Formats: sequence, C-alpha cells, structure tokens
Amino acid sequence: MTLTPGQKAPDFKLYSSELKEVSLSDYSSKKLIIHFFPMAFTGVCTEQLCTMRDSFGYYEGLGAEIVAISVDSPFTLAKFKEDNHYQFPLLSDFNKETSQAYGAYYEDFVFGLKGVAKRAAFVIDENQTILYAEVLEAASELPNFDAIKKAITN
Repeated sequence: MTLTPGQKAPDFKLYSSELKEVSLSDYSSKKLIIHFFPMAFTGVCTEQLCTMRDSFGYYEGLGAEIVAISVDSPFTLAKFKEDNHYQFPLLSDFNKETSQAYGAYYEDFVFGLKGVAKRAAFVIDENQTILYAEVLEAASELPNFDAIKKAITN
C-alpha cells in the first residue's frame, strides 16, 4: 500500500523510549514529521536522525513536531536517543503494525532479518492529512530533507 498526499494519515499508538504511549492524535493541532528508520545504531539511520536533530530548532520555530519510528524495542531506542541527544520522541513499532500501515516495511531485510521498517518520511498537517510522503526502497538512501522543509512551509 502506498500513501500519497491528500490521504488521511493512519492512526497509531506506540510506546516511546520513555515508555509513554504516543498516538497520532496527540499531534492533531500541529504539523508532524514522521521519520521511519530501519535500525538504531546504524550509520545511515544515525545520519537521518542527526540531520533532524540539527534542524530541530528550525522545525520547532515553524510549529512542527518530529517523531521517529523503528521496530527496535523502547529500551534500545532509549539508549540510541541518549547517545545522540535527540530532542524528539523515538517510538517503538515493535509489533510492526504502524510500519505496515504506512507502507514503510521490508518483509525481508539484510542478513536474513524479517520485518524491518523502511526508511521513510511523512509530513502530516494539523488535520492529520498527508502533505508529503517518501518511502525509500534502498536503506542506504536518505530522505529528501529539502522536500520535507518545503512541505512544512507551504
């Protein structure tokens, strides 16, 4: 399933690295950038989230929130967040339901691993409608950060 701009964003309820339940509806009055990433503590994933960390003030100034989602456990994500000083929630899609709902899901990944989130980025508006959707097939690629910024400011 491919999500496209104009569609309603699938709802989710996931646990954060702080073991708090977070849902899409928590962000209903704000723009939200959702980043999916395959695995904590890997090079490209760290670069993806560090780029958002370093741009955090820019997005915060526009009233936009950021969350990042992977199939890692909340405990792994807590250490990843601590080590890299991320200011935004890292959410555990351990049961893989949200990754599948957003079409950001590898049935088969590298090293025989199954059920891993694809690298993806979505921008959701205040009404929980998708403004921007990008799902990458190659885990080695990064999302188009300029397109994300453009979607937030339009």
